[in-house]
Amino acid sequence: MAHLLSSSHMGRTFPPTTDGFRPGSPALMALLPKSLHMHTRRAPHKGLIFRRSNAPTRRCTTVYAPPSQEARSGSLRTSSSKPKRVMVIGGDGYCGWATALHLSKKGYEVAIVDSLIRRLFDHQLGLSSLTPIASIHDRLRRWMSLTGKSIQLHIGDVCDFEFLAEAFRSFEPEAVVHFGEQRSAPYSMIDRSRAVFTQQNNVVGTLNVLFAIKEFAEECHLVKLGTMGEYGTPNIDIEEGYITITHNGRTDTLPYPKQASSFYHLSKVHDSNNIAFTCKAWGIRATDLNQGVVYGVRTEETAMHDELSNRLDYDGVFGTALNRFCVQAAVGHPLTVYGKGGQTRGYLDIRDTVQCVELAIANPAKPGEFRVFNQFTEQFSVNDLASLVKKAGAKMGLDVQAISVPNPRVEAEEHYYNAKHTKLIELGLQPHLLSDSLLDSLLNFAIRFRDRVDTAQIMPSVSWKKIGVKPQTVAA
Repeated sequence: MAHLLSSSHMGRTFPPTTDGFRPGSPALMALLPKSLHMHTRRAPHKGLIFRRSNAPTRRCTTVYAPPSQEARSGSLRTSSSKPKRVMVIGGDGYCGWATALHLSKKGYEVAIVDSLIRRLFDHQLGLSSLTPIASIHDRLRRWMSLTGKSIQLHIGDVCDFEFLAEAFRSFEPEAVVHFGEQRSAPYSMIDRSRAVFTQQNNVVGTLNVLFAIKEFAEECHLVKLGTMGEYGTPNIDIEEGYITITHNGRTDTLPYPKQASSFYHLSKVHDSNNIAFTCKAWGIRATDLNQGVVYGVRTEETAMHDELSNRLDYDGVFGTALNRFCVQAAVGHPLTVYGKGGQTRGYLDIRDTVQCVELAIANPAKPGEFRVFNQFTEQFSVNDLASLVKKAGAKMGLDVQAISVPNPRVEAEEHYYNAKHTKLIELGLQPHLLSDSLLDSLLNFAIRFRDRVDTAQIMPSVSWKKIGVKPQTVAA
C-alpha cells in the first residue's frame, strides 16, 4: 500500500499540474518524496474524515459498503457457519481486486484496504491500463448489484498506523492478505526518490501490519505476497523458502539465500525477514507466497461485467512479460526481448493467483509458523514466451515479429533455473497452464482494446545502471 489518496478524487478527472502530476491528498503532499507531491482539493463530501500523518490529530477515511442481504439477516454471523473475515490490503490493484472478488464469491466476508495510490502512479508517469478501470466505488456497487454481496472499503494508507488500527478494530480480520505494496522493479529504479519511497512504503507498511496483528488480532493469519525475485538466479535448485546445508560436519535448515535484483525486490527480502522474526518472537502465523510473474486479465468474477474489469498493464514500468507481448502483437509492434532472452522465471495465470491465496487462507499456518510457498505453475524463458505469442498470433493472421533490445536491467540473460513449487499443489491447486486457448483469449482481449494503446509506452525507459539521483517527472 502507499500513502493516502482522498476518496473524493475517485471517479473524477483532473487536469495535469505543471509538473506533470495530478491532484492528490494532503497526506501525499506531506509524505511522498517531493517529486511525487501533487496539488489537492478540499473534499466536498460530508461525513468523510481524512488523515494527515504529520498532523497532531491523525484522521483517516473509512468507507463501508452497505451490508449484504445475508449479513443483514444475520445468517453469516452464527458461530457455526460464519465465514472467515478476510482483509485484502491493496484490494484495488491487479492481483488484489481479482482476489477480493474471488473470496467474496466463495462466501468470505471481505474488506478492502487501499490508498488508491496505484491509480496515481499512472497519472504521474502518463500511463494507463489497456482496459478502462471503473472507480473503486463503482466497482463495489456493481459487485453488490450482481451478487448481493458487499465488500467493505477502507480508504487509507497502511503506513499510517492509526488508520490501520482503526480498520483492524472495526473489521476484526481472521486473515489478512497483503498485496498492498509498490510492486514494480522498474518503478523502484527510476530515481532516488522512488527507490526510497518503495523501500519505506513496503517495509514500513508491512511492519505496521505485523504490529496491528500483534495488538488487535493475535490469531489472525497473515498471507503475504512475496516474489520469486527474492531468490535471484542461483546455479542450484531453488527450494521453497528453506534449504538444508551441511557445513564442516554440521547440518542445519536455514532460509534460502536471497539475491534480490532491484530496490523493489530488496524491499520484499526485508519484509520476509521481518515477518520471520515476528513469527518467532510474537507467535504470529504467516504464509509468504513467493509469486512468479502473473499473466492474464480475466477471472470468473472480473468477467461478469465491464465495471468489474481488471487492469492490464502493457508499459515498460508495470507491464509483465506475457501481457506486454500480447499487446505488442495486437498493435503490430515487434515483441521486445531484453538482451539474449534466456531469462527464465516462474509464471502463473491470474486465476491461479486467486486460487493459491484461497488455499493458503483455508489451510492456515500454525501460531509461530512462517511458511514459504513458491507460487507459480510453469517456467518459461523470455524467448519461450515470444515464440508462443508469435505462433498464436500467426493463427489469428497477425504478423508477429520479435526484436532484441538492450536489456535495461542488470541480470543474467542465460542461466540455470529450477525452482521447486510443490506445496500449493499438495494443498489442492489445480493449475491453469498456459495453453493455445489462453493465448488466443489474451490476444483477442488486446485486439479489442488496441485503440487505447499508447505505443510510446512500449519500449523500456528505466535503466538499472542509469538510475537517477534527481527526480524524474513527466513533461507537461
